[in-house]
Amino acid sequence: MDLDAVTKQSVLHAKPDGLILQYGTAGFRTKAEHLDHVMFRMGLLAVLRSKQTKSTIGVMVTASHNPEEDNGVKLVDPLGEMLAASWEEHATCLANAEEQHLPRVLVDISEKAAVDLHQDAFVVIGRDTRPSSERLSQSVIDGVTVLGGQFYDYGLLTTPQLHYMVFCRNSNGQYGKATVEGYYQKLSLAFVELTKQAFCRGDDHRTLKVDCANGIGALKLAEMKHYFCPGLSVQLFNDGTKGKLNHLCGADFVKSHQKPPQGIEMRANERCCSFDGDADRIVYYYHDADGQFHLIDGDKIATLISSFLKELLLEIGDGLSLGVVQTAYANGSSTRYLEEVMKVPVYCTKTGVKHLHHKAQEFDIGVYFEANGHGTVLFSKAAETKIKQLAKESEDEKKAAKMLENIIDLFNQTIGDAISDMLVIEAILALKGLTVQQWDALYTDLPNRQLKVKVADRQVISTTDAERQVVKPPGLQEAINDLVKKYRLSRAFVRPSGTEDIVRVYAEADSQENTDSLAYEVSLAVFQLAGGIGERPQRGF
Repeated sequence: MDLDAVTKQSVLHAKPDGLILQYGTAGFRTKAEHLDHVMFRMGLLAVLRSKQTKSTIGVMVTASHNPEEDNGVKLVDPLGEMLAASWEEHATCLANAEEQHLPRVLVDISEKAAVDLHQDAFVVIGRDTRPSSERLSQSVIDGVTVLGGQFYDYGLLTTPQLHYMVFCRNSNGQYGKATVEGYYQKLSLAFVELTKQAFCRGDDHRTLKVDCANGIGALKLAEMKHYFCPGLSVQLFNDGTKGKLNHLCGADFVKSHQKPPQGIEMRANERCCSFDGDADRIVYYYHDADGQFHLIDGDKIATLISSFLKELLLEIGDGLSLGVVQTAYANGSSTRYLEEVMKVPVYCTKTGVKHLHHKAQEFDIGVYFEANGHGTVLFSKAAETKIKQLAKESEDEKKAAKMLENIIDLFNQTIGDAISDMLVIEAILALKGLTVQQWDALYTDLPNRQLKVKVADRQVISTTDAERQVVKPPGLQEAINDLVKKYRLSRAFVRPSGTEDIVRVYAEADSQENTDSLAYEVSLAVFQLAGGIGERPQRGF
């Protein structure tokens, strides 16, 4: 490791004085002008991680659903998964090291992680469409090359596509070809095969309107469209030719504001969906005949997919376990529908994709979606082998097993993928003959409200039971319990923010009026018992 060369190169990517950043589930994110040194150092870190794992590592330059002025970076581990938690700590340490301490920190990481510095390193890089992304990608490359690592720059990719490339390279091509063309072919072939029956029986031509958030999803979906069978027509809106990335559009905007994005024309009962800026989230929606907006979020996506999987598993009758993983933010109606109607086991984890992903890996088939539309389905190796065997051998269960085999190929099993999820949803709707209104009518969401309370120190709150119960401060959980008893079909929980001194409040009840009252009363209890600062919570927000 040539530390002198690193020091000389690092001066060209100098760290701003006093800037402290934290690597979290989303990697690093902040204003693009503050990230040059971080990108260079993540190039360094990717080389060390590659040497330690003896595998290809990915670096994705994106800030997902954040405004266009922001940017970010995250590393992708060998199986296409998120960076290991211990290396998140190394990333934070390295990003925040002052210039004179950088060589020492690199040596410390190498020693702590037992990195063989003589091992070869290979890093693949992708970026989104932000104006700053190309320049910041070059900073990553500078970091990789100064430590002697080899690299391949894929250029413009969705985040899930980079995860796919990493997994393909480390599975020696068994997962698929590590090219954009390979990605398109794998997904589209599985989609065409899965929907062949539906589209061949003369179903109406299906049209889907897609809001691409003026992001990378537009470029990739435009390239991929011609692979789809004639049965599905995809119309792209907010495709980046006008408008700013994520501005008044995209999955996060639609979910947060509960209204359609700008730049898309919606007629009554037309199926529409929105990606986020790096195409790893998706939500569906429509206007009914009265002009009312209906959102179909990650909870209802998980319900549609897991219900279909349950039907197929009953047909093959092989005893494979199916589980749905949610967070406390999942609507109570979705949990009740899955458990009581579909008889599918539901498990709750702490907020954050890494917690959901980890829990989903415990099942033969694990389904997880956050309400924001980020999610996927994971198949264990044993389940994959069994399903593929049944698809070849058994005539009785062959049709259901073949469908499951195509679904395995359709899902990007490394991370939530808006394109992959969209194709699965469209296939299920076609096969079941469901309209978007019928899908929406599977259950009715309970009204819910989310609020924030400013506190002097968020660490005064600690929780248990997947963040659904408060352990401290004393008396707060008892106060929440008493408030919840006042309303029908109600629940409420509070959890500290991971990044700022605020406490997040979530409430559900049988009506919006009762929900809002419960949210206000719980917020007031937090303010009084957890050291609230500033203005007291007000009714009517």
